[in-house]
Amino acid sequence: MTLALVHTRARTGVRAPAVNVEVFLAGGLPRMSIVGLPEAAVREAKDRVRAAIQCAQYDFPARVITVNLAPADLPKDGGRFDLPIALGILAASGQIPLDALRDCEFLGELGLTGELRPVDGVLPAALAAAAQGRRLIVPAGNGAEAALVAGVEAFTARTLLEVCGHLCGQKILPAAIAPASAYDHGPDLRDVRGQTRARRALEIAAAGSHHLLLVGPPGCGKTLLASRLPGVLPEASEADALETAAIASISGRGLDPTRWRNRPFRSPHHTASAVALVGGGAEPRPGEISLAHNGVLFLDELPEWDRRALEVLREPLESGVVTISRAARQCEFPARFQLVAAMNPCPCGWAGDPSGRCRCHPDAIQRYRAKISGPLLERIDLHLEVPRLPPAELRPDAPAGESSAEVRARVVRAREVQRQRAGRCNAHLDQSETNAVCRLAPDDQAMLENAIDLLQLSARSMHRILRVARTIADLAGSADILGPHVAEAIGYRRRERAVTVRVA
Repeated sequence: MTLALVHTRARTGVRAPAVNVEVFLAGGLPRMSIVGLPEAAVREAKDRVRAAIQCAQYDFPARVITVNLAPADLPKDGGRFDLPIALGILAASGQIPLDALRDCEFLGELGLTGELRPVDGVLPAALAAAAQGRRLIVPAGNGAEAALVAGVEAFTARTLLEVCGHLCGQKILPAAIAPASAYDHGPDLRDVRGQTRARRALEIAAAGSHHLLLVGPPGCGKTLLASRLPGVLPEASEADALETAAIASISGRGLDPTRWRNRPFRSPHHTASAVALVGGGAEPRPGEISLAHNGVLFLDELPEWDRRALEVLREPLESGVVTISRAARQCEFPARFQLVAAMNPCPCGWAGDPSGRCRCHPDAIQRYRAKISGPLLERIDLHLEVPRLPPAELRPDAPAGESSAEVRARVVRAREVQRQRAGRCNAHLDQSETNAVCRLAPDDQAMLENAIDLLQLSARSMHRILRVARTIADLAGSADILGPHVAEAIGYRRRERAVTVRVA
């Protein structure tokens, strides 16, 4: 047989499209060519494959070898095609049985000694292989990741020789085994002293998946509060956790199989660029907003961020996805994250503090706050002032608040109500769903309209107030949105100037 077919997977965003490696041997002066839009790393596979085959004590055919990676219009990159190319050459030259390749998919980069090295994006490939009902053979370093997928029969190998022995029936490869993992809720909310209103806002944000902005002086506990949000969120479902883990798998930064169930908490530095936030590059990779998918993205020192970097968050905050377009390809990454942002009220950080230590000029304060655009602020549901606490409330023996577990129990109940009612969290409701589930009594509607006029808010802000009020009602166990729920939701809409809304 001079023609062999080997199944493998490419990497395109969070998808793993099927690739057929077709190897044909013909007469003529010995040479090897790889076609099918291979990039540099794939074209260089011919040298790695030749050395690996010879080190494994097999014969490298002295013939014309043509390797076609189909479909031809899909760009191929990375070293993931080394193993299937080597197996295709060995099968086409009759050194391993061709039938053994039919129901398997192969991934792996080859060293010159025939060693199999781990590659990125194994988890999406394992999900796709399970859907096709094929077995999967991966490097030993990727075994734990592949084993996270229920329903896939995955095997691990350390060398090309071990894979060939498995296909020839000489020695069966070991099955991939998922490591033991336990859900870690992270730091406990009990560590936060005082800040009753901030703890309440954190609970509302967790219950409805609302975005949150914390404004306060340095050292008042903004970062401490933000880091406790993952601990009050419900445990991620297996489907959501796998989706998040798949993003980490293709990011090139590695996936820890022992922590794949945990909700991510990403806290990039304020010097990060727009590309670092949303993703990109010549070979599109996910950014921080996608790595925070189904988790929390914390942006500290919000006015210090480059404005262009912040503005790219507008669309993902609404749609939950980000599309990276390049000349050769387009990739879409999920980005359904929960934003928690923190900022000081002025350049020195002490505007409004009772100590009166702020000496910032009003123009300087205005310029500082103007670094954050109004459209971005509109997309943040909860705006909260976090005051400086008196020393007495910070004593180690001061009364502690509720633990994360106690708050999480209420959040889980509220989210279950939302799931049964609309199939999603309140923050993700569209306009028609908001109108259907957030109806107000005439007096409460009049109060809301009065607040909208006084605060000069947009229609988007009004709908976000309604969704927050719906979440507050869900936490209270109320089927209807009542006046106190609306009033509290209005109180979380912070603007540049203080506006008092009198509730009748």
